[in-house]
Amino acid sequence: MSDNIWQRDEIDSPCIKICLIHPTERLCTGCYRSIDEIAAWSAMSAEARRAIMDDLPARAPRMVKRRGGRAARLARGE
Repeated sequence: MSDNIWQRDEIDSPCIKICLIHPTERLCTGCYRSIDEIAAWSAMSAEARRAIMDDLPARAPRMVKRRGGRAARLARGE
């Protein structure tokens, strides 16, 4: 017999445990959520969570990738 008491139909968090807020976009570089969305996640409705989850792929291009930083400059002889 399965215990269904603790089974819940909720949207899982998109957190991948790489938590770093982008300085200009103000989004987490791991999951692409805003600080406000991260803080409110546990209290959000399933519909609100689903709307954010649906929007996350469109946020990825906003995150400007670094071009290698100091190591790349040294490799180029700068």
